[in-house]
Amino acid sequence: MSNDQAEGPSGGVLIVDFGAQYCQLIARRVRELGVYSRITVPERAMFTLEHMRPDAIILSGGPRSVYEHDAPALDPAILGKGLPVLGICYGLQWLAQHTGGRVLPAQSGAEYGRTELHVLEATGLLEGVRDGGVVWMSHGDKVAELGPGFEVLADSEPCPFAVVGDRARRFYGLQFHPEVAHTVDGARMLENFVLRVAQCRVDWNPGSIVDDKVAAVQKLVGESGEVVLGLSGGVDSSVAAVLIHRAIGTRLHCVFVDNGLLRAGEREGVEELFRDHYHMDLTVVDASERFLGELAGVSEPEQKRKIIGRVFVEVFKEKAKELRDAKFLGQGTLYPDVIESVAAHGGATSTIKSHHNVGGLPKDLDMTLVEPLRDLFKDEVRAIGRELGLPSSLVDRQPFPGPGLAVRCLGDVTREKLAPLRAADAIVREEIEKRDLHRNLWQYFAVYVPQKSVGVKGDARVYEDVCVLRMVSSQDAMTADWELLPVEVLRRISSRILNEVKGFARVCLDISSKPPATIEWE
Repeated sequence: MSNDQAEGPSGGVLIVDFGAQYCQLIARRVRELGVYSRITVPERAMFTLEHMRPDAIILSGGPRSVYEHDAPALDPAILGKGLPVLGICYGLQWLAQHTGGRVLPAQSGAEYGRTELHVLEATGLLEGVRDGGVVWMSHGDKVAELGPGFEVLADSEPCPFAVVGDRARRFYGLQFHPEVAHTVDGARMLENFVLRVAQCRVDWNPGSIVDDKVAAVQKLVGESGEVVLGLSGGVDSSVAAVLIHRAIGTRLHCVFVDNGLLRAGEREGVEELFRDHYHMDLTVVDASERFLGELAGVSEPEQKRKIIGRVFVEVFKEKAKELRDAKFLGQGTLYPDVIESVAAHGGATSTIKSHHNVGGLPKDLDMTLVEPLRDLFKDEVRAIGRELGLPSSLVDRQPFPGPGLAVRCLGDVTREKLAPLRAADAIVREEIEKRDLHRNLWQYFAVYVPQKSVGVKGDARVYEDVCVLRMVSSQDAMTADWELLPVEVLRRISSRILNEVKGFARVCLDISSKPPATIEWE
């Protein structure tokens, strides 16, 4: 299996990932400024720097200590490239260690949470940053001594070196995390570094992204290569399909796999939009019996995902054999999929769970992956969809997981469970969408919990399972907050499910945020 992707644009900000769980938030914040950003691991930083030719470097946080013998290895020669550098948390400590400073364990132990920042000079990196503003600390070590050329720009109660800088070399460091919402002026600090200190070009926008991605696909696939793409009808695969279609036209062959785990009306909607409206080459494969047969008796979530991913690829390979030149497999993989699944870019990020289009791929897959959205966040994908002319009803629809209803059906997956789950989910969507309440939600769906409880229906005792309602708001699925619908809407949804759907005796509400919970239940 090949996973080589065409190179991204030059310039922008190179982010060195020292294993921060939310390193991609730094990349997102930079892109929100209209500047391209790219993440790499320390071991590949010099190689990536030479090919990318960035305008600035950001060193991320990380869970390790810079003085450990097996700490992430970044070549200090990167500091001799004449580029402005911003070190965040661990990144600051690495910067201090390699510019003549010292790093030691914090005497008071690890420092976590909110603290007030005392700004000593509100210029340059700290221009417009308020004195006494809250910042978010999360570190177990501290800078004990600065190297030559550095000065303290801001401090805090527990941290005398909260913000430091060497203005001559344009080296700066923050002991807190500006990328998180808890740091009130964090976005301003990043903006000051990217646009004022580094003076990066502001040219990252949907139009330029589309042009770059189309050119990259054309370069990767060549003049005669053919691509097979799994079209689920979701935002990601749909945008990927239209983008690849723009690049290679009729050499794109879309395959819609009905795995028996779809929402109500999903298959019919895909056929109408892409075959009838966009006139794409679309093959519909009814593999529901195959998927459900493989899932029979399986209740462990990761095993479900692996099975679905494996069967998904097997179906693709079978269809690809019918196309003589189909050597490429198209996918709508996004940046958060990669970050959460495979430890970002080979780095030290913790693995949370596998996604069907990442963790389920067999190593012997003899096709080259075409993943034009692999380095993009969801909001960027939606913007590209609008740029490509996709309808709002598709671009703004809620994400649907690759494994489908299997990760919303706890325990083993059967047709008997899927039928009421599908019906309940349709009610949730209908009641929310007809009131336009979905515009403020990231996802809203039903979950099947196989826990029997007593109920009364039609003056008779029933002993049926539980339906859980899940509504969350988010920007990129990396973090999410639960949301509460108006009481009358919840009452309507609950009443309809209990009266119209056979199989549920109780409807409950999930009020868990991410983290610590994930958005999906499995």
